[in-house]
Amino acid sequence: MYSNYIKRLMDILLSLIALILLSPVIILLWICLFIVNSGHPFFYQLRPGKDERVFKLIKFKSMTDQRDEKGVLLTYEKRITRIGSFIRKYSLDEIPQLFNVLLGDMSLIGPRPLLIKYLPLYNDFQKQRHLVKPGITGWAQVHGRNSISWEEKFKYDVWYIEHLSFKTDVLILILTIKKVILKDGINSGPNLNMVAFKGNKA
Repeated sequence: MYSNYIKRLMDILLSLIALILLSPVIILLWICLFIVNSGHPFFYQLRPGKDERVFKLIKFKSMTDQRDEKGVLLTYEKRITRIGSFIRKYSLDEIPQLFNVLLGDMSLIGPRPLLIKYLPLYNDFQKQRHLVKPGITGWAQVHGRNSISWEEKFKYDVWYIEHLSFKTDVLILILTIKKVILKDGINSGPNLNMVAFKGNKA
């Protein structure tokens, strides 16, 4: 009952409330990123959702599209902007995904949507993460985010699916707010991205 109906209703109501409350921040970031990124404040990328259905994820753009003489994108350190580093540090780049939630592609709570190229690399256990809609935040995010290993991340994702409930979602929302305020579980080095998933060892 909760996962099929109540969770979706909560996603819609809470996303609308969040968008209204955050509208001044959204407008300010849109203006700043529009200027910094030459008229392109948003970053779009195809990601797999529930049942591996592909959708277009939207985030505030934190890096430029600068490339070298061969047309290859420059490194993270050379493309991340000052404001981009700031919005990543406080997870403000994730705000536009509230629109993905309203569209039904995502939920507020669930396993984070990863890259499409990872799909062939999952084993049967890891594939379970696609039994539910991906989320803006999730059980793995409140247990280390990008500072934990891939093995731990998948275990947390599957744990969430097995324990999906109203109580679990409320707990994750509370812990997420705490994590964002404390900036806990985010790599402190120059690269805030997690190491790419290479698949499972034989």
